[in-house]
Amino acid sequence: MHDQAETATGRVILVGGGPGADDLITVRGLDRLMAADVVITDRLAPVGLLARLRADVEIIDAARLPGQPTLTYDQITDLMIDRALAGRTVVRLKGGDPFVFAHGAQEVASCAAAGIPVEVVPGVTSATAAPALAGVPLTSTEGAAGFTVVSGHLHPDDPGCRLDWSALARSGTNLVVLMGMRQLPAIIARLISDGVPAGAAASCIASASLTEQRVVSTRLSDLPAAVEAAGLANPATVVVGTAPAVVGASFADSNVPVEQVRTLR
Repeated sequence: MHDQAETATGRVILVGGGPGADDLITVRGLDRLMAADVVITDRLAPVGLLARLRADVEIIDAARLPGQPTLTYDQITDLMIDRALAGRTVVRLKGGDPFVFAHGAQEVASCAAAGIPVEVVPGVTSATAAPALAGVPLTSTEGAAGFTVVSGHLHPDDPGCRLDWSALARSGTNLVVLMGMRQLPAIIARLISDGVPAGAAASCIASASLTEQRVVSTRLSDLPAAVEAAGLANPATVVVGTAPAVVGASFADSNVPVEQVRTLR
C-alpha cells in the first residue's frame, strides 16, 4: 500500500475491463489496475487479472447478482470515495466500458463533488466485441451502414421504457440489444409487429470472449425458442438484422437454426 502521507487525497480510476476475457482489457487499463491500492470489481469484469495484483491490494467484490445485490450503488460509491479520501488509488474495475450502460457518469460526478481526482479508461464493450467474436458483422459494404445499441432490460410496453421500438424497426441499421434476455420474446414480438420480417437474421451470443462462449443464429421469429432450447443465459448480446439488404442472409442461413459452441482460449 502506498504511504498515505504522500497525499491527502488519492484518486479513483474507472477501468473498462472489456467483454470478459482477461486479455481483452486495454494496455492502459491493465497498467492502472496493476498500480491500484484498492480494487472494487464485479462479476462481469475480467476477475482473472486480480491474481496479478500485489499482496497488499484491498479487493472488494461488489458483484451485483440479479435479484441479489451484494452492494448497492450508493455503497459502492461511498467505498470509492472513502478509500480515495484516505489517500489510496482506487480502481473501479467494470465489465465492458464504464460509460456504456453503466454508472460511470454518476461515479465521476460523485468523485468530483467530493474533490477526488478521477480518470476514465475506456473498455471494449460487448456491444461490438460479442458480434465480432461470433462472426456477426455489424456493418458491411453490401448491407447495414450502421448499428444501434439499446438496453432491453424493460418490457417494450413498460411505462418506463423510453425506446421507440417502431422507429428502431424502421431504422435500417443492425440492432444490438444488451441486457435483453428476460424480455427477449416480447422484444422480438414487438420488432416483428413493427415491421421487421420474421425471417430476418438474428443471433444471440452468450458469454462472449470466454471459453464457454455460445452462439445461436436463426430466423428472428425462431430466436427466443432457439435460445431457450440451447440454454443460453446472461451475459448475452442479441443482434438483429433490420437493414433490407441483410434480412434473412447476413448472419447465418436463416432457414436453419444454427448453434455454435466455440473454444476461444
